[in-house]
Amino acid sequence: MKNSFSLILLLISFISRAQIPVDLAEFKKNSGAQVNTSASRLEVSWPIKNKQKGKIIFNLNQDAPLFASIQLTQGGVTKEIATALDPAFILTVGKRDLVSQNGWNIFFDKTHKKPHQAYLVEFDKRNVSVKTNGSRTVIRVSEVKAASFRGALEITLYNGSPLFNVAAVMATEVDSTAILYDGGLVSKAPTWNTIAWSDTDNKLQTIPLTINQNSEAKRVKYRTIMGSGRNGTLAIFPAPHQYFYPLDEAFNLKFTWMGKNYRNLVEDYGIGIRQDLMGDDRYVPWFNAPPKTQQRLNFFCLLSTESPEQTLTQVKQFTHNDTYQPLAGYKTMSSHFHNEFIMKVVLANKPVPEKPTFVDVFKNTGIDIVHLGEFHYTAHPKGPDEPRLQELKALFDQCKRLSTDKFLLLPGEEPNEFFGGHWLQFFPKPVYWIMARKPEMPFVTADSRYGKVYRINDKNDMLQLLEVENGLAWTAHARTKGSTGYPDKYKEETFFKSDRFMGAAWKNIPGELSEPRLSKRVLDLMDDMANWGLKKHVIAEADLFTVEPENEMYAHLNVNYLQLDKLPNYNQGWQPILDAMQQGKFFVTTGEVLLPTFSVNGKKSGETLKLPGEGKVTIALDVSWTFPLTFAEIISGDGSQVFREKIDLQNTQAFGKQNFKFKTNLNGKKWVRVEVWDAAVNGAFTQQVWLE
Repeated sequence: MKNSFSLILLLISFISRAQIPVDLAEFKKNSGAQVNTSASRLEVSWPIKNKQKGKIIFNLNQDAPLFASIQLTQGGVTKEIATALDPAFILTVGKRDLVSQNGWNIFFDKTHKKPHQAYLVEFDKRNVSVKTNGSRTVIRVSEVKAASFRGALEITLYNGSPLFNVAAVMATEVDSTAILYDGGLVSKAPTWNTIAWSDTDNKLQTIPLTINQNSEAKRVKYRTIMGSGRNGTLAIFPAPHQYFYPLDEAFNLKFTWMGKNYRNLVEDYGIGIRQDLMGDDRYVPWFNAPPKTQQRLNFFCLLSTESPEQTLTQVKQFTHNDTYQPLAGYKTMSSHFHNEFIMKVVLANKPVPEKPTFVDVFKNTGIDIVHLGEFHYTAHPKGPDEPRLQELKALFDQCKRLSTDKFLLLPGEEPNEFFGGHWLQFFPKPVYWIMARKPEMPFVTADSRYGKVYRINDKNDMLQLLEVENGLAWTAHARTKGSTGYPDKYKEETFFKSDRFMGAAWKNIPGELSEPRLSKRVLDLMDDMANWGLKKHVIAEADLFTVEPENEMYAHLNVNYLQLDKLPNYNQGWQPILDAMQQGKFFVTTGEVLLPTFSVNGKKSGETLKLPGEGKVTIALDVSWTFPLTFAEIISGDGSQVFREKIDLQNTQAFGKQNFKFKTNLNGKKWVRVEVWDAAVNGAFTQQVWLE
């Protein structure tokens, strides 16, 4: 009798676990997606362009692979791309230094050298829901857990595209936590025949799948690895910018993996994305994971009935082949590179190549204008005079030699003298100056070889030089790194209030996987500066050292689209570039989202609008994008507070172009700007329109 009772309890337990209820309360039947459920299966299909449909059949039995079947259908013909796959995530948990510097904005952290531990994320099928968010369908399966983190698995399907996202969304209560994650799809019996990727020379590599092959990390281009079978290909790749925590280098650190027993934690054969715990082995801050924030450990999948080569072509479209697209009326400009070509090659008596590789890297990425940051602790900024002037001449000569009518390589430095913190300098022509002046020396002298030579003693001299030569300065990596506390500490200084001090620069520091935007550190500063009553602007910066073809450059890059019809001639100076920057005639982007036009009642960025009496305005915004958009945000301020109006754009599909008109009330506001972000947390933002 006792054995019979135990058997009944076991049977009840089995049935209850097999029959997981599926919550469809927030699923909209008119969304374009279709849902069918049974005792242990959930089928979700979504529309793709050209009358295609994607379908995922989920097996809800506890011990079965979650993705029973992944399919594409066209013209009534269904092709099964993959079967019997499980998502797999490894969460590496370390410790963040919140004390020594600037809290969660810290960069100078060496998390990789502190105690840390890797955990296989555990997955338990308890509850399932299907929700409609605009043009996308979210399947949520709970729960997932690792160490102190708890959450759920989310699979997001995007109407109009054979694209879906797999995310372990988890939070912790533990403070001072830093994390990394690896992710992918695994199977005990994979149906792929081959594994494929592009090597760093941009050549497709394809190998047979060997089921017993131990895992290995792969150095790839385009951050993508693919499994291919007789019916098609499945590609796995990360968010192109958000997934890469900030470093000083853009080394390609083998960001994909394949094989079995990955990190001795994932037993089955799989393919996926990975992070290197050691980074560039300098300052390695990983990602922030503040308490109670929903960290999205995620990767994207693209389905195709085509070959790996054709599938990779489709993946590359999401980043324009890792390039910045030409845009009529604009030129692309990127800033802050410490590749030190002058000191390491030209003045080191090494052979000077006719065409250095770093120039080709910039050109092949679609960057029209490069602003350097040479002599970063490598040269003689304070003299003696002769080596300093020779270094500047070598810099000017090489920039002139390597510039063309289609590409400008422009001199610049990160002086880090006189003002406080770190800052960059940009003159509209070659200027000879030395960062020291003895009491008996004048501010400027005439040299028979170099012409005018300026000697700078303090912040007043520096401002005078910027004024005389019409140069610009701005805070590098504001509120972090060597600029921790700046520009806040000098916001009342005369030099900062001058129109020669443009503002600050934006880069994705710190890395944060719970945020729907990148680097709110600088976006918040942008709003603060505007509320201080100063017409300051924010440009994109890369802040990278080596620039090589094999590097993962695109993930760490961002650009400014300057309003310029043509490139200036190097020999005639490049004042129009500085004018566009100083006047706010540009927008910043990671590359996937473009904002060719932006106006408020007809006034463009950098201009001033006199508000109508009631404060009602129309914001006109042209947007083109690759990944489906998530939201736009209208940000404004009244000199004290910041106001945010979020516009849901989840109805958009991949690869779109649209003119948006947003009506809003800016009564009492003094400035306004706009941001647009997509499903992979790529984005773009305008400069301000000033209000009276």
